[in-house]
Amino acid sequence: MQSGLRAFLVHMRKKNWRRIGIRALLIVIALIVTSGLVYAHIFGPTNIYGQSTQFIIPEGDTVSQVADMLKAQGFVRSSVAFQIALIGKVSSRGIRPGGYEISSSMDTWTIAQTLAEPPYLVFVTFPQGSRKEQMADILANALFWTDAQKKEWLTVDTAATGTLPEGDYYPDTYLIPSDQSPADVAARLRGRFTDTFAPYIAETKKKGLDWNKVLTLASIVERESAINDRTLVAGILWNRLNDGMKLQADATLQYAKGTEGNWWPVPHSADKYIDSPYNTYEHTGLPPYPIANPSPASVAAVLDPQATNCIFYLHDNDHVIHCSATYAGQQHNVTKYLK
Repeated sequence: MQSGLRAFLVHMRKKNWRRIGIRALLIVIALIVTSGLVYAHIFGPTNIYGQSTQFIIPEGDTVSQVADMLKAQGFVRSSVAFQIALIGKVSSRGIRPGGYEISSSMDTWTIAQTLAEPPYLVFVTFPQGSRKEQMADILANALFWTDAQKKEWLTVDTAATGTLPEGDYYPDTYLIPSDQSPADVAARLRGRFTDTFAPYIAETKKKGLDWNKVLTLASIVERESAINDRTLVAGILWNRLNDGMKLQADATLQYAKGTEGNWWPVPHSADKYIDSPYNTYEHTGLPPYPIANPSPASVAAVLDPQATNCIFYLHDNDHVIHCSATYAGQQHNVTKYLK
């Protein structure tokens, strides 16, 4: 009888363990399913049928701003989850500005990894008044051009028949594909130039002026002027041209003298004798071509200059312009503002 009782007890214990095991298994399965649902709700795709699309990160945006933008545009379910997924993937500099290809069918981890890589569209900014060698430096750095590609841009792509060697590459901010060829980049800049300056070209024609000369003078105004004095500088330079005087613009000496690493060196008195067709201290009239790529404001100033009797001008240490109609007045200004 005792052996029968023991057998019964062993049987019941086994049965109880099976029940416990089944319950434990069910709990584990429930936890896995719940975890999967929670994961999908937080990190999963927002639309498994979503198509790949362009996502632009503006310059200066923080990781938090990017996360909020992703959430607002329906790419991620949680901005906090995105920031968690990004941990360890980017340095303190944050996410690089530019254009990325992402999709709402990607999970948050995949989107974070994509945005941690270099963008396929790169922001490239050219300052107003840049010369094309400066642009080449900026492009080579931003797009990781080889020396051969940079040379090709300078000697072939920006020297095409029917184009100016300088002046018609619009200085602006562009989003450029990282794999775009130098020739296509040059065409992109010329295209933006054509679109932007079309009204000014039409106005030049109405005034009976030569567009290349207007652009050349505008490039000098761009480099010679300070804040808010373009129209006055343009008026003074027009006075010199109309009076048959030499322009004597320091910016033209800088253009003639500029070299790699210092494209706009400070001119010295000896530079006034540089043997160059761009030296307006030696040659009367305009240089053969523009010396830089001017802004629309400088072109507008040349087309509608400020009326003035001034022939001479200078900028003081605060970049304020002072002009005079006589050389004696210029000497007075030099003594008063520069000594």
